[in-house]
Parts: sequence; structure tokens; C-alpha cells
Amino acid sequence: MQESHMSVIRPMRADAVRNRRKILDAANAQITARGPDVGMDEIAQAAGVAVGTLYRHFPTKTDLVAAVVGEYVVAVADDAQASLGRASVGTSRAVDEVVGFLSRVAESSADHHAVKAAAQGLGVEGHGDESDESRASGALAELIALAQADGDIRTEVTVDDLYLLMATAPTDEPAPVRQRWLDLILPGITTPPC
Repeated sequence: MQESHMSVIRPMRADAVRNRRKILDAANAQITARGPDVGMDEIAQAAGVAVGTLYRHFPTKTDLVAAVVGEYVVAVADDAQASLGRASVGTSRAVDEVVGFLSRVAESSADHHAVKAAAQGLGVEGHGDESDESRASGALAELIALAQADGDIRTEVTVDDLYLLMATAPTDEPAPVRQRWLDLILPGITTPPC
């Protein structure tokens, strides 16, 4: 009789979860502060963990950068869903949530500009987990539909249009330039005031 050797997925120990969090935070901070070429040794030192610990969690720098980018995508999806939630219950106008979302993504992208450069340089494919991308897209589609129903967003505007606009955000420029970008794009997606 042959025994089945099924692998059991065990949850990470608490110290492993803490170490992973420290590594991701340090990677984000170090890449942002020092650029995409920062070394794994420097990231481990900033995280306060041994290099071996870092490599146990992330065997390559590509794996580490992909995880940091993945966290960014989760945050964007969470933000989109929170924006939709506020607009759905009437706490705020849908158009204000669309504008706020675009502004927050531009600011966050500016903070993560070096991480994105590192991801591109390492050939990190995609922008995170597909389910998180779907969550963001779904929430944004509903948010746009609410704003269109209110007559505040042009009827032809789509989620793809928002993604196109976000891709053009001047994330490597100072905050006043990013605000000017937002001021310039808004008339292209919103309806003229009455």
C-alpha cells in the first residue's frame, strides 16, 4: 500500500509574519530612498533581519519587488472599494470620490516611483494579483457609473480611461505639478458645471 504524501500548508509563525512585514517595509523605504539598485544586504540590514531570513522569504530581488508592488495594488484596490462604499451610501458624491481616488493614486505612485522603476528593471510582470486588479476595476466601474448617473462624469468615460490617465501622472515631479496634472485632466472626464 502506497502512502499519500500530501503537503500541508501551515500558516506562518508569528515571528515569520513580523519578519516578512519588516522586510517589505524596509524594501519599500530603501528602494524609495536609495533607488532601484539598493542591495538585498542593505534591505536586510534596514529591516533588522539576517540576510538568510530575507532570502528565505524572498529568494530573489525580483520576488521581493513583486511582493512590494503587489501590496501597492492591494492598497489601490482597497482605496477604490472604500471610495465606492462612501459614494454608495451617500457619504460623499461619486465624482468627488473619483477625483479623490485619482489624486491619492498620483500621490501614492509618486511615493512608489522608485519601486516601479525597480520592478520594470527586474522584469516584474503585471502589477500584482489579478483578483486585486479585478477588485479595483470593478469598484471603479461602479463608482464611474454612479457619477455618470448623477450627471457629473461624461458618459463615455471608462475604467480604462482612468487607468490611462493614471499612467500619465507625473509621478516623478513635485506635488504642485501633480496637482496641476489633476486640474488639467478633470475637465476631460467631468461634465461642465451648469
